Amino acid sequence: QIFHFMKLIHKEGYRIILITIVILLGLNYAIAYFSIEWLNTITLIASIIFFFLILQFFRNPMRKVTASENEVVAPADGKVVVIEEVEETEYFKDKRLQVSIFMSPINVHVNRYPINGKVQYAKYHPGKYLVAWHPKSSTENERTTVVVENDKIAVLFRQIAGALARRIVMYSKQNDIAIKGEDFGFIKFGSRVDLFFPLGTKIEVQLNQVVIGNKTIIASY
Repeated sequence: QIFHFMKLIHKEGYRIILITIVILLGLNYAIAYFSIEWLNTITLIASIIFFFLILQFFRNPMRKVTASENEVVAPADGKVVVIEEVEETEYFKDKRLQVSIFMSPINVHVNRYPINGKVQYAKYHPGKYLVAWHPKSSTENERTTVVVENDKIAVLFRQIAGALARRIVMYSKQNDIAIKGEDFGFIKFGSRVDLFFPLGTKIEVQLNQVVIGNKTIIASY
């Protein structure tokens, strides 16, 4: 049962959850010292609510990918906030179709590979913490850039930290084999993922659509 529970919580949350338990136990023990019943009750209830909020943030639902090879799955849970043609200036240095997914603090924050292929590029950029929907967040916030290519398409996806996020985790390294649906990273506490496709790629989602990682088809080629 414990092993099964651990699988449902992302590994990035283990340390934070343990620290939270220690702090909440210490807080409740300290408050109990004053023997004020109403204060003990409020502290206990608030601690339980806070603990379950932390658990839900680091949840890691197991989702089997059923998409076909030519379909790009959502790399994250959230809402589509951008679909537009833009100039991609870091890697391709040409015009691309951008699709952006905004993740609120209540979304699953695991990031998963949207396609199969080989990692051609992986880079971490330190930066600011503007709100994730800010126009300059794509180029000025803390972020990572990963490019995965197969024999049909190359897709760039970028993790972008938001105003609440203070740490992006990226597992990808150049020349890694990317398997659609497997973890490539995690962003803590509110953020965004941008995807960049070749012009002509068929986008399968619409603005403001809610998407589910590993399940929703973002594009096809």
